[in-house]
Amino acid sequence: MINITLIILVLVLNSANSSLLFLTMIKTNKKSRNFVRFILVDIVLILGALYIAFLLRFDFSIPDHIGLDYAEFLPVILTAKLVSFFIFGMYKGMWRYTSIADFINIAKASSLGSLMALAMLGLIFGLSGFPRSVLLIDYALCTIFLGVSRVSVRVYFSNISQTQSIAGKNTFLIGRRKLIMIGAGDSAEKIIREIRDNKGMKYVVVGIVDDDGSKVGATIHGVPILGPIEELAKLKIPFDEIIICIPTASNIEMRRIVAICKAAGKSYRTVPTFSELIDGKVSMKSVREVSMVDLLGRKEVHLDRSSISQYIYGKRVLVTGAGGSIGSELVRNCLTYDPELLVLLDQSEHNLFKIEREFSESKHPISFQPILGDIRDKILLHRVFASFKPHVVFHAAAYKHVPMQEDHPWEAILTNIQGTMNLIDVSEDYGVERFVLVSTDKAVNPTNIMGATKRVAEKLIQSKSTDSQVKYMAVRFGNVIGSSGSVIPTFQKQIQKGGPITITDANMQRYFMSISEAAQLILQAGAMGSGGEIYVLDMGKPVNIKDIAYELIRLSGLEPEIDIGIEYIGMRPGEKMFEELKTHEENIIDTGHDKILVLKNGQGDNWNNLLNNVSTIVKSARSYNYGQVTQELKNFIPEYVPDAKTTQQRLKSSIIEEN
Repeated sequence: MINITLIILVLVLNSANSSLLFLTMIKTNKKSRNFVRFILVDIVLILGALYIAFLLRFDFSIPDHIGLDYAEFLPVILTAKLVSFFIFGMYKGMWRYTSIADFINIAKASSLGSLMALAMLGLIFGLSGFPRSVLLIDYALCTIFLGVSRVSVRVYFSNISQTQSIAGKNTFLIGRRKLIMIGAGDSAEKIIREIRDNKGMKYVVVGIVDDDGSKVGATIHGVPILGPIEELAKLKIPFDEIIICIPTASNIEMRRIVAICKAAGKSYRTVPTFSELIDGKVSMKSVREVSMVDLLGRKEVHLDRSSISQYIYGKRVLVTGAGGSIGSELVRNCLTYDPELLVLLDQSEHNLFKIEREFSESKHPISFQPILGDIRDKILLHRVFASFKPHVVFHAAAYKHVPMQEDHPWEAILTNIQGTMNLIDVSEDYGVERFVLVSTDKAVNPTNIMGATKRVAEKLIQSKSTDSQVKYMAVRFGNVIGSSGSVIPTFQKQIQKGGPITITDANMQRYFMSISEAAQLILQAGAMGSGGEIYVLDMGKPVNIKDIAYELIRLSGLEPEIDIGIEYIGMRPGEKMFEELKTHEENIIDTGHDKILVLKNGQGDNWNNLLNNVSTIVKSARSYNYGQVTQELKNFIPEYVPDAKTTQQRLKSSIIEEN
């Protein structure tokens, strides 16, 4: 039986077997126009490698009997290698896009092919007298030849195409937007490679500028580095747009670059900061307009991803206010840690619809459940927690618009205080592991209803943590850039209308951070807490509101006080000239993270006493009596000092009349 099998195998291999196999391969790959060409090239390379291996083995003087063996062995080796190449899918890709992964694949395919050839030669002919070193030399040569052939095709298409594009000698530039990159780093390389490999994109990179003089004259994927950034306006190469590819640029550097771009008279965009890139991938899709985030120059956030993963991976996570600025960003960041389930709770139909739509369109494999509901509704919360049994709760739902809550203090109390109390109760009932309250710097020495109610919420989680299995903690920080109702979107709308920009006071200052930075630091703080902590995020230096207005006007290509006027309207109800992140009595302790500090104030209030106080405050809210509401808040939060003039005005003109 074995002899018959061998005879049949020999006959197949030595009688047009290779050609039949080749024809079969061609038949199954008719869709590839270059398939025949590529496989013929590989056959020539295989034959050449084997022949050179024999030459090297016998010092370029192959004995006659070995020459006869070469002719006999050839079909076997050729068949083995072609089969191996098909096994590893070497003809599925396009040679012009050859990468390191393809070289590794070539090495694997060549290794398998050589082993298969060795086994088949041994089975058919036996290896007695066969120069085995030939196969080793052949393996090395074949791998090199295959790699060189593919990289040659890539070099041809990249260099020739790019050179022609830059010179404008063909039709490649027609209908394409010519780009100049600022910064010859990894971000620029990724974007250039993406544009080069995707001919369907309506862009072509014609040059790079960089302040590193050692890079000038070099190229990235055929794109020349032309000179320093200051010479952008002097470039002789025509271009349409500028892409700033320095995600780590400081605020000072970013402002300088923006000024240079404006002087060049071209539109400009930037790659996101690293903190914005959840997946870490820079692409043309991620390129955006330069924003205040860039000009404020917030540094990259460094996270201990393993500690965050420990409490989120495989867990059920509930986010209140999931459709809001912070809540939605928390949801996006949680996705990267592969929770079992995300429960998105929000009382705004519009906001919940937006985050649900974004989630659905991303086709992310993580399960999610949107819940339209209010944290004031304790019955609903019980049903939600009973159904989904969350392990982690991020409590971002709150009323936060200061002047609005000054007019409606009862609403702030019922949401920010009673809503938080409801969440604490159901968290206790259903075995939540971690509870993270999103707080605010306005809770420090509050002068407004919003800040006072958030301070009460902080006290609630501090007090409850003294006798609970749930790890409660709060994260306190200032304004986030771009959040709904914040100053920057308001200024932008005023600029779009032609001005004026309304500023409360020329000396007013605020802390600012990006939404993505805040969300990431909240996740990090959540990993640190053991119960009862109030974490304070490092907000950097406070920024003058007037300076922000000026920068936004300049970003729009206009000049402040000339194209867009500035109007000072005075401080609004409940506002402070500046915000604080801690009181004089609060002690800040280092956490080991450069952007997170913690306040340790000992034991929280007695829980039963606190409940009595909170009950009194909530009862006053349901009376809709402005004077009673503010007085009860002040009784419980002594540091709450509302503006006396504003209070008197509210007492005289309450929106909701008393019975």
